[in-house]
Amino acid sequence: MPDYLRLGVNIDHVATIRNARGGGHPDPVRAARLAVAAGADGITAHLREDRRHISDDDIVRLTRDIDVPINLECAATPEMLEIALRHRPHAVCLVPEKREEKTTEGGLDVAGQGNILSPFVRQLAGAGIRVSLFINPDQRQVEA
Repeated sequence: MPDYLRLGVNIDHVATIRNARGGGHPDPVRAARLAVAAGADGITAHLREDRRHISDDDIVRLTRDIDVPINLECAATPEMLEIALRHRPHAVCLVPEKREEKTTEGGLDVAGQGNILSPFVRQLAGAGIRVSLFINPDQRQVEA
C-alpha cells in the first residue's frame, strides 16, 4: 500500500444510481475496478446507517477484491465500528450523519464530542486502520 494517495475516487453515486433503478446495475465495485484501471490510487465509499447508497455487500466486495487502499466513510456508531473492524479497510473517515441530509453538509464537533469520538479512533488505530475525521475548517475543531 502506498504511503500517500494522489487520486481517490468516491463510488457512492454509482451505488445511488443502482439503488434508484433497482437491481444490480451499475455495480459500484465494477466502477471501482475501472477507476483503478484508469489510475486511481484509492477508492472511497460511505456506508451510511440507512444504506442509501453503498451496501454491506459492497464493502465486503471492495475490501476483498480491490487491491488499492479503501477509505470507508462512516458514522461513529457501534455498528459502523464493528463493520470497519471486521473488514479492515486501509482507512476510516468518521463523518457526521443526519438522515435528513442528502449528503454530508458539515463536520463533526470534535471539540464538543471528543470523549465520544476518542474510543472509536483508538480502536480503529489499534487495529492498524488509518483514521481521519471530517471536520469544519475551524481552528477550535482542528486543535481538538
